[in-house]
Amino acid sequence: MSQNQCRVAVIGAGSMAREHLRAFADVPGVLLTGIHSRTRARAEALAAEFGISAVCDDIASLYAASKADLVVVTVTELSMAAVAKACFAFPWTILLEKPAGYDLADAVGIAEAAGAARARVHVALNRRHLSSTRTALDDLNAVPGPRFIHVQDQESMAQAAAIGHPETVVRNWMYANAVHMVDYLAVFGRGTVTSVTPVQPWDPERPGIVLAKVEFSSGDLALYEAVWNGPAPWACTVTTPARRWEMRPLEKAVFQNAGERMLNPAPLHPWDEAFKPGFRRQAELAVQVAGGGPSDGLPTLEDSLATMRLIAAIYGDEKHGGGNGSGKAAG
Repeated sequence: MSQNQCRVAVIGAGSMAREHLRAFADVPGVLLTGIHSRTRARAEALAAEFGISAVCDDIASLYAASKADLVVVTVTELSMAAVAKACFAFPWTILLEKPAGYDLADAVGIAEAAGAARARVHVALNRRHLSSTRTALDDLNAVPGPRFIHVQDQESMAQAAAIGHPETVVRNWMYANAVHMVDYLAVFGRGTVTSVTPVQPWDPERPGIVLAKVEFSSGDLALYEAVWNGPAPWACTVTTPARRWEMRPLEKAVFQNAGERMLNPAPLHPWDEAFKPGFRRQAELAVQVAGGGPSDGLPTLEDSLATMRLIAAIYGDEKHGGGNGSGKAAG
């Protein structure tokens, strides 16, 4: 990586690739130097839109032509493992879109391959970078006492199938989509996960209500609540004896002090209005890491795998080793 410049390549040419390109194009010193997609026409369209110099037919030629310091992988869930492992052969920093694996076994395979290749891999868990998340977390880190975290999720296999996801992805929709919400447990829960107790277990034959109690070594306590095939919000609240934070919608945060009824709004960062929320800060952190700088909270592949293990524990995915509540919580 040359001084004050970072060459970025992208794999994939869908809507998510475009959002990443918008964000990276805004980071000072970034050069968008290559794109590869199995649909070349879409790659050429994005290359024309963002002034990308090289449109390539495979990953090896993408690395050679782009000379990229950082590659962003935005492929489908079922393609992620093969594409990620092909990327591990080259010495760039890698940012994988979530989920990094369509189920826990797939995620473990990706992580093992990355470890064997000594690849530098991060995962685009963009909700960690929302200004709402960061403001709440920064404040809570200065507030003593235990935390109670309540995550509310809403999911639908029928909707996932209706928008064209393959059966394997639909069957594992808690990994593909609930990762957005389960990851908040890892963000706000301190220490390691010591136990996951199903209160209302997941029934894949009759998807409905899922409730699970999650306990952390720090003493923090969490409740994960998911409504499948019914109305519910995506929301996260964190309560301490002195202050309660609420994110609903996730992009906006309000806090309530002890002894008060008033909800106090936190300011929204302009980046989360101009770009897909969390993407602009995420892009800047990825560039910083590619240049050898600190991660400053950019999730690693190990962080992502811990969240995948937590999903498995919540949903009783014994066949993939997720039924023991194992997982490391960051935050």
